[in-house]
Amino acid sequence: MLEILSYDFMQRAFIVGTLLGIILPCLGMTILLKRLSMMGDSLSHASLAGVTIGIFAGINPLIGSIFICIFAGLFVEFIRNKLKAYEEISTLVILSASVGLAGIFSSLSGNATNISSFLFGSIVTITKGEFYGVLIISVLLLAVYSLIYKDLYLSVFDREGAKLMGIKTGLIDFIFTILSALAISLAAKTIGSLIVSSLLIIPSITAMALTKTYKGALILSIGLCLLYMYLGLLISYNFNLKPGSVIVLIGVVSLIFTLMFNKK
Repeated sequence: MLEILSYDFMQRAFIVGTLLGIILPCLGMTILLKRLSMMGDSLSHASLAGVTIGIFAGINPLIGSIFICIFAGLFVEFIRNKLKAYEEISTLVILSASVGLAGIFSSLSGNATNISSFLFGSIVTITKGEFYGVLIISVLLLAVYSLIYKDLYLSVFDREGAKLMGIKTGLIDFIFTILSALAISLAAKTIGSLIVSSLLIIPSITAMALTKTYKGALILSIGLCLLYMYLGLLISYNFNLKPGSVIVLIGVVSLIFTLMFNKK
């Protein structure tokens, strides 16, 4: 362990993994309870489309990912409000459009190496500039989430009651969508756009199977996600594997064993 932490790139990987291990379960729990588990998948594909557009336009792929992901998240909310009886369609529309755009711009850019690094992530190859960018955005994400935590909790479990209490549920949804888009963009770069949606949901499902309260499930899901991150980084370092793939497989195995042996 001490040998691993002697390398700068592994230090950055563990710090970023810790931040994402806290952020993703916080957002994933709400996404799961709102029955929008496909939202993570849709936005992760949108982030990939943003990467290909960024490479094609000659700008930083992470910036392209963030902007397109935010736009996609807001468009999901727009479609949900227009089609209230079929809210799940919103995520499918974004997913389909994102896959199409990613395919077109990846062909036009012709830079398969950069695109490949976003498919399965590159948490151990984060540059210093990207590291500080992730650090700043992550701190802002956590600060905003802490400010809207109570209102978000009420709007999820009792939306009508929240409105009667004066909570602006529309504004809370808007802020939460922005936070989700930012988090997924960061995670797509470090963990992988094909994997991040799983890490949003799996820790929360596992925690909900083991606890009885929202707060308990949230705390446990963060603990599990951090455990997946650390074990994944250690295993991938020792066996020269893709960290994102190892992290999500550990999560899947954990969920399977939980469902098999949990009798509640």
